[in-house]
Amino acid sequence: MTVAAASAASVTGAASVVQSVDWLAIAPPVITASVALIVLVADLFLPQKHKPLLGRLAIAGLGAALLLLIPLHKSTRSTFCLTTNPEACSYTVDRFTLVIQFLVLGGALITALLSMTETEEKLPAGEFWFLLLSSAAGAALLPASRDLATLVVALEVASLPAFALVGLKRGDRLSSEAALKFFLSSVTATAVMLLGVSFVYAATGTLHLTEIANRLADVPYQLDTVAQTGVALTLVGFAFKTAAVPFHFWVPDTYVGAPLPVAAYLSVVGKAVGFSGLILVTVIAFPAYADVWGPALAVVAALTMTIGNVGALRQSATRAYSAIRLLAWSSVGQAGYLLVPIAAAGYSSDAQVGATVAYALMYAVVNLGAFAVAALVARTKPLNRIADYRGLYAERPFAALTLGFFLLCLAGLPPGIIGLFAKVTVFSAAVDAGLGWLAVVMAFNVVIALYYYLRWTAVLFRAPEEAEAAPTEAASSEGGADAPGTGAVGVLTARPVRVAIPAPLTLAIALTALAAVALSVMPQIALHFASISLF
Repeated sequence: MTVAAASAASVTGAASVVQSVDWLAIAPPVITASVALIVLVADLFLPQKHKPLLGRLAIAGLGAALLLLIPLHKSTRSTFCLTTNPEACSYTVDRFTLVIQFLVLGGALITALLSMTETEEKLPAGEFWFLLLSSAAGAALLPASRDLATLVVALEVASLPAFALVGLKRGDRLSSEAALKFFLSSVTATAVMLLGVSFVYAATGTLHLTEIANRLADVPYQLDTVAQTGVALTLVGFAFKTAAVPFHFWVPDTYVGAPLPVAAYLSVVGKAVGFSGLILVTVIAFPAYADVWGPALAVVAALTMTIGNVGALRQSATRAYSAIRLLAWSSVGQAGYLLVPIAAAGYSSDAQVGATVAYALMYAVVNLGAFAVAALVARTKPLNRIADYRGLYAERPFAALTLGFFLLCLAGLPPGIIGLFAKVTVFSAAVDAGLGWLAVVMAFNVVIALYYYLRWTAVLFRAPEEAEAAPTEAASSEGGADAPGTGAVGVLTARPVRVAIPAPLTLAIALTALAAVALSVMPQIALHFASISLF
């Protein structure tokens, strides 16, 4: 071989190991992360009076990331693939990726609207927007991840900023305790998951999900126990993010201690991260061990929905933060419903995990809307008790009607048609997979949930009561009936002080209400994901 030929061969060999990057495919998480860095740098130079510009920039960045999803819907795109095996890629954009990215970026956008007033009045703006955008970037990366290493990195990028967001209320004991509990629980779950990933790698010799599926189907007998243990431990980390029992204990205190927009973010985007990761590892990577994770997830789903609904049922209307605690326990119960189609996929190849995606879309819209109304009520009643919502219709009819509609959607009652159809879709997935006992447990829990959702809805439309001793207008503005130890707990005073609603908060309530109505009028928008292949 001549020197020229050898040189040409060398160049050809070098070129074959060079990765080509599909920049359009990775644009949504990249744009979100880039705006996070811009916000962080801009915060150093902007004077205090111009800090609200950071929030507008964050909202613009999230809007741009959402718009970049539009050109991606035409075909499946993959990048960061192995040169030795082009079918094994680390990043893939398919139907599943797009719908979850739409959910998490849309959820982050609503959270940003809820947070505009908070960052102007209570929270440090620069830190908040950087952390929120960083977490959203990780959440957008996760559904496109197709190897365990990228999955773990995306999960931690989504989670680590969330710890700081929970504890961002400086000097607040509840916030600090909530952040610490959330952090310690999550770190433990992550350590267990990493141990499971290492076991899976030891048994298969690869981290790519499609390659793991092929090799687990023919794993050597002596490594079978290692593989089974790895599968079980890997699922633990994602089960924690979904707030599934027994990894749910951090939820109520974390939601109460966190700023309300952060609690809304965790209830929707945090769950989307956990469930998308759980679907990827079970359906794509571990189908050979469906007999391990299928029964386990079915039992976990039953326990999760039961404990979550019973916890919500036990909330006293006059207890401080009972409205937020009810939403927290309700989110645990809803996680149980979301787990049902994934468990069903372990029993029947015909079961569509798309039912989980359809249900998640409904849940994301109405739960964010419920938290938005809770943020509105918290402006005048910071203890946010269920009793504080009494007479809300007389004071703010639009807020009461929207919250009532959101609660009916969560309960699965008309006119919340999307909630009813979503529950029927999940119920059908269990029945079709032969999990009749799980369908019975779900039906029992739906009845439990009806009681506490309808109880809260009824409170909204009750006539407001006068306080036993009407406080002065000045006292009302400082807390009045909301302050601990007052004579009339959780009732409206004779002269309630009407506080103006910030425009971003009004927009968040309106957007979620419009989306919920649209889904109830045209439920096929979400439900068609239950009848198509997402991968």
